[in-house]
Amino acid sequence: MNIRRIFAVLSSLLVAGCFSTFAQTGNGDTGFTPYSIFGLGDLSRPGTAYNLSMGGIGIGDRNASVINVVNPASITEREQKSFMMDFGLGNQNSVYTQGNLKSAHNSFNMRDIVATMPITRKSAFKVGIAPYSTISYKFINEEKDEDVLANVGDVEFADYGEGSIYQAVLGGAVTLFDRLSIGVDGQYYFGNISRHTDAVFTTSSYYNNITAGWNYLVSSFSAKFGLQYSQPLGKRHEAVIGATYSLGNNIGGRRTRYVYGVNESKTDTLFHSLQNMDAFNIPAEIGVGITVREKNKWMVGFDYVTQDWSKSTFESTPGINFTTARLQSFRAGFEFIPNRYDIRYYVKRITYRGGVYHEKSYMCLDGNQISSTGITLGASFPLSPTLFNAISVGVDLGQRGSSKGNLVKERYVLVNVSFNIHDIWFLKHLYN
Repeated sequence: MNIRRIFAVLSSLLVAGCFSTFAQTGNGDTGFTPYSIFGLGDLSRPGTAYNLSMGGIGIGDRNASVINVVNPASITEREQKSFMMDFGLGNQNSVYTQGNLKSAHNSFNMRDIVATMPITRKSAFKVGIAPYSTISYKFINEEKDEDVLANVGDVEFADYGEGSIYQAVLGGAVTLFDRLSIGVDGQYYFGNISRHTDAVFTTSSYYNNITAGWNYLVSSFSAKFGLQYSQPLGKRHEAVIGATYSLGNNIGGRRTRYVYGVNESKTDTLFHSLQNMDAFNIPAEIGVGITVREKNKWMVGFDYVTQDWSKSTFESTPGINFTTARLQSFRAGFEFIPNRYDIRYYVKRITYRGGVYHEKSYMCLDGNQISSTGITLGASFPLSPTLFNAISVGVDLGQRGSSKGNLVKERYVLVNVSFNIHDIWFLKHLYN
């Protein structure tokens, strides 16, 4: 199939995926996790299926066959005059346990789309979009107080939230002195978040049901800087040291606070307020990483990322002692290719990957910092013997939280799929 036809098909998929993504925000179970009730919600782990199948590493990685979105400086590692594109999807299956309670949820969504092209022989730019955080939770409780039940009948309380913050990126990078690469991504955060609390009188028609909540329409600009230094190790090997720095910023926008009284015939507005807000703060992030690679054979790497959320303040959650803490992420991964150019055995051209990670999140509940630990596996299945077109698949098996201290233990299986598109442009044909 012609590569431009593939691009057209994926562009159509992107449009459909965007409509699907925003349509699903009306369902409180999409991307469900009880931990998204706090702060900015559940932060998405950065990277495509390529990065995520290796524990999430990428700060010190340079690879001409894929787009590495973790470090802005990495896009200068490429075949000359090459166009590259990555379109990703994700599916997550989770099981939640708290005491004797257990529930399971499944979600499927578009994960990212990113493209990169050369500017000169040593520079390139990229453009893309990916989720930054997701809020999706739903809790239902029934009134237990016998005096209340005797006076007003059955009462059901529901707390639910939905929405996402997305990150659009436009960036560029350049290689200096053949070994040092620097890059910068301009970032635009945007999205819509809603949090609701309902009180429903299920057996009495004398009382209006109460619907209260907040709607946030958010937007903000930021930037991420990256650098990488490559050091040859003999004739066949290379070490790369990388670093990234993301600016801290306040996510601004408009906030609506409302309280409605609702019955079968009408809705009464009890309170409604629309105002500017700057309550959501994203702190600066620092990351360092290193990889050692034998070209077209193997690579191993390690990343460390830290982000101090301890000074970020969010609206309180009644009945829950929620505070913020310093986020720390430790990631290690590898990839191995038996023989990229083998013409007889397809399995030798497959790239195999694996990794591990441990992350201490920005959330603290009753003094307990919520952590995640996981093992990742993946592979890239080549579609072309001459270009880097491939389908990359990654599986993340992990656990977040704990069943101790009345917390929620979440066990999940996350499957990421990326379509890696590669083509050579601007070549002059020698023969017609």
